[in-house]
Parts: sequence; C-alpha cells; structure tokens
Amino acid sequence: MSSGTRAVHSPQLDTVLMVEVFIREHSGEYKKRALWENLPKKMMYQTFCTIIGYLQDSGKIATDPDNKICWIYNPELIKHYLDNTNLKIR
Repeated sequence: MSSGTRAVHSPQLDTVLMVEVFIREHSGEYKKRALWENLPKKMMYQTFCTIIGYLQDSGKIATDPDNKICWIYNPELIKHYLDNTNLKIR
C-alpha cells in the first residue's frame, strides 16, 4: 500500500445487524448523531456513517423532514405489489 492510500475498513456483519435492529426499534426517534450516541454498542463514528450509507443505498432507511432516521424497508409489502398481476413496472 502506498503512503497516500488509506485502508478501507468494512463493518462486521453483527455490527451492521445491531444498527439495523436499533433503527427498526427506534424508527423516527433520533437524528443521525443522537442515534449513534444511543446505540447499545459503541463504535467509531466513521464506521457508523459507513453503515448508515449502506442502509440508505439499499433502501432500508430514509430521513424524515426533521432529519430523523426512519426504517422504511418492508419486504412483505414489496412482495404483495410484485405478486399483483394488475400492476405493471414502467
């Protein structure tokens, strides 16, 4: 690794799952920084931001107008719409 290259750290799966569970249980209660401060297990803020970015990119979370983090992933609802033959994807 060259001296100008930084190593990228990927969060462990159990850490990602812990954040997912916490957000599901507290959906809409906390803004980003407060959510990080209230997690049951402490982690570096950079690691937390990596997890939040992944959850946003994968469509599992979003922020409301007050910038509070909300759990939006609903696989049962997605399946319901995908199974409905009267609906078309454009």
